Amino acid sequence: MSTSSKIKKILLTLLGIVIAVYILFPFYLVVLNAFKKQSAIVANPVSFAGASFSQLISNLHSVVNNSNFRFWSAFGSSVVITVCSLVLLAVLGSMAAWVISRNNRKKWAAAIYMVFIASMIIPFQVVMLPLISTFRDAGKFVGISLLQSIPGIIFAYLGFGGAMTVFILTGFIKGVPYDLEEAAAIDGCSPEGTFFRIILPLLKPVITTVTILNGMWIWNDFLLPSLMLGLNGKIKTLPVAVQAFVGSYVKQWDLILSAALLAIVPMIVVFLIGQKQIMKGMVEGAVKG
Repeated sequence: MSTSSKIKKILLTLLGIVIAVYILFPFYLVVLNAFKKQSAIVANPVSFAGASFSQLISNLHSVVNNSNFRFWSAFGSSVVITVCSLVLLAVLGSMAAWVISRNNRKKWAAAIYMVFIASMIIPFQVVMLPLISTFRDAGKFVGISLLQSIPGIIFAYLGFGGAMTVFILTGFIKGVPYDLEEAAAIDGCSPEGTFFRIILPLLKPVITTVTILNGMWIWNDFLLPSLMLGLNGKIKTLPVAVQAFVGSYVKQWDLILSAALLAIVPMIVVFLIGQKQIMKGMVEGAVKG
């Protein structure tokens, strides 16, 4: 290896370390200060001084038993919203991707696919106010409240998460041999049966990928739940419930950071378990696309 190659490798390694530190530093602050009292956090949030395991237990106990935070209610709402959204995104997204990929030469399929792709580049801030007014009017029209309700926010996540789901799944399905579907049709299998018996099982790796990616986004999302459920509504997700510890003049940093730690730990565990599957699904989807 030449000297220039060694220098380049060293510089790239240093750059990677700097980027990793920059990304992980906020997480470091959350974890470290969850072990501290409010006074120790205010004094020096970067130092280990004042951090103890007993203080972490005390902070977590205060968070879980806080009547304003309502941890178990917020946790249950987050689980229901996340799981239902992910199941519907996986099933409906894979069905849409299958139809689009098998009709990709037809103009209507190409137009629908382009609509999905185009929606991925529209900033959420552009549609915030129209979203609320549309959901309010739609709820009045159908007689079902779509604001401050779990079905309403699940429906919203289907819209915002469907584009990426269809995009990734379409690229993967294009690589699935069409001969399998023809053989199923010859054996008398209906289109629905072909999808659920042949196609869907083959999509397991890439569905796992989009499920984990969507799951981390939905679980950690603050803006959409705060708009649709309200900061003071009866239904709160964990990120919205953390707002209970933030006042106009007083911020309970020990409880805020402990609650944030409780909120992010489940997704960290899920990501660590499924990170190999994420990379496998992304690579296969890109290659087959």
